[in-house]
Amino acid sequence: MKTLSLDAVRGLMIAAQGLHDDLQPPATKQTVGAIIRQMHMLQIDTINVVARSPYLVLWSRLGDYNPRWLEDLLAEGALFEYWSHAACFLPIEDYPLYRHLQLRWEGGRARKWLDEHSAVTETVLNHIRTRGEARSSDFERTDGQKGGWWNWKEEKLALEYLFYTGELMVRKRHNFQRIYDLRERVLADFDKLDEVSLADAHDQFVLNTIQGLGVTKAEWIPDYFRLKKADVNAALKRLEKQDRLMTIAVEGWKTPAYIHSNSLKRVEAAAKGDIPRSKTTFLSPFDPLVWDRARALDLFGFDYKIEVYTPAPKRKYGYFTLPILYNNRLIGRLDPKAHRKEGIFEVKSLHLEPGVMVDDSLVAEVKSALQACAAWHKTPQVVVRYATEPGLAERLSD
Repeated sequence: MKTLSLDAVRGLMIAAQGLHDDLQPPATKQTVGAIIRQMHMLQIDTINVVARSPYLVLWSRLGDYNPRWLEDLLAEGALFEYWSHAACFLPIEDYPLYRHLQLRWEGGRARKWLDEHSAVTETVLNHIRTRGEARSSDFERTDGQKGGWWNWKEEKLALEYLFYTGELMVRKRHNFQRIYDLRERVLADFDKLDEVSLADAHDQFVLNTIQGLGVTKAEWIPDYFRLKKADVNAALKRLEKQDRLMTIAVEGWKTPAYIHSNSLKRVEAAAKGDIPRSKTTFLSPFDPLVWDRARALDLFGFDYKIEVYTPAPKRKYGYFTLPILYNNRLIGRLDPKAHRKEGIFEVKSLHLEPGVMVDDSLVAEVKSALQACAAWHKTPQVVVRYATEPGLAERLSD
């Protein structure tokens, strides 16, 4: 097989992530589940200056869809919540892969806390056993302290640690609040699930990463499922001995790249010049294409950080900037806010990367994506306050 160009690697990664510009039928609940399986996870974040990150990640791939479908899939048991790359929605068939992480919590800090706070732990469990599913707000705070992200009440901590150990699962969400229930009620066939060894779980995580990235360096693999480098290296050696890995040369790379056997035809086509092209869209800061900032810089030359934790006077680009994907490149970022009551989708600023040429095609594509994003947010009026290129803000606004 020919050596892959870097442009081919970018296109293959974009396609593996479901961000390529293929004609698709209107989205359905089933396609929401399918795209999550394609990415292998959907990271959860609560910031909602625009749609919360998991909903936005889906919109970037599916376009107009009903966000309720994500909640339905969780409530129906097609998805479950647990820690992966971070807190994530995960395909239910992958549940056995996470048992080792639950057992680690069971044998460590979570169980220690639960044992030290046995009274509140038993109160929470009895409440759920007798009354059914519950959320944190069902338990009144009794210690006289104020709540906050870093000052959870004991009942909230009990719920979380029981969730970490797997004794509780998230049955559903309401207003984006977790609603917990006993695992045996949520996952009735838990006792019938196959046991997966730790080594086999690592092997599958590595294979899933390679499939999710399309083409990858070894150094990019650990971040996807937040594995240790030593565990990834051991898995790669096992998989190579079993002939379960495929490699290919990439221009400028000192070591071969890894590809998944399921993507072989697409890789062969890309090596011959048939490279998948991206749609024009905007990405969440927690989108798998950009969540590894080092990979985004290495492959796309895009130096990106989220500035929500940066004091306002020190921000360079904005509070919650979204990378702009266009023609297989990350060409810039925009700082949006959805004013839902007023029906306005405001772009406070739009920064293009150095060297990006503004032509009619770029303006048309980005404007169309802005209008689609605004319409999906039910804030149909687009207002762009500032753009780095003279006249661009006016051309992109309604």
